[in-house]
Amino acid sequence: MAEVVTTGISGYSHWKLGNVDWKLVRRLLVPGVIGGGLGAYILTSIDGNSIEPYIAIYLLIMGGVIIYKAFTIKPRKKPDEYHGPRISLLGLFGGFCDAIGGGGWGPVVTSTLVARGKNPRMTIGSVNFSEFFVTLGQSILFVLTLSFGEYWRVILGLLIGGAIAAPIAAKLAQKLPLKALMIFVGILIIALSIRTLYLAIK
Repeated sequence: MAEVVTTGISGYSHWKLGNVDWKLVRRLLVPGVIGGGLGAYILTSIDGNSIEPYIAIYLLIMGGVIIYKAFTIKPRKKPDEYHGPRISLLGLFGGFCDAIGGGGWGPVVTSTLVARGKNPRMTIGSVNFSEFFVTLGQSILFVLTLSFGEYWRVILGLLIGGAIAAPIAAKLAQKLPLKALMIFVGILIIALSIRTLYLAIK
């Protein structure tokens, strides 16, 4: 629920800064919403923590691949304009992981696309823009099936922090050099994955 506001601000910021590839958004948005709705529905009847370690291991590998590519790929003057059907499947999977794991959309989709050699700046912006609709769909389903009365303080805290950070992050994505941006994204994904694994086996 907090992400609906923060991703809305983030998506708007990336759009205004020119970080959005609309062809990529079209490939991701609808499958992401479907995957998120499916994951949210399943989560109401199972323990999402049981698959979270596996998602974390996948992301740990993707973080390493991104850092490796930061030192090996040549920067592109233009983003890769070909976005095939596999990206839609990735959106479906990313939306599902987001609902089940509580924040898998960006790490799963962004890390995979960047690891494949997509332009990091446009990928981050496009994925964040699409995320607003993914989280909105999930939140509607969660509100209809669960009670959030006792979590309003958590939601409010996440909302405020995310709203402050989102436009700053969008600006950094626009300004940072390509190599530095990829290294930063890779390290961040690895750190979050290690934390998730630690909490899962603690």
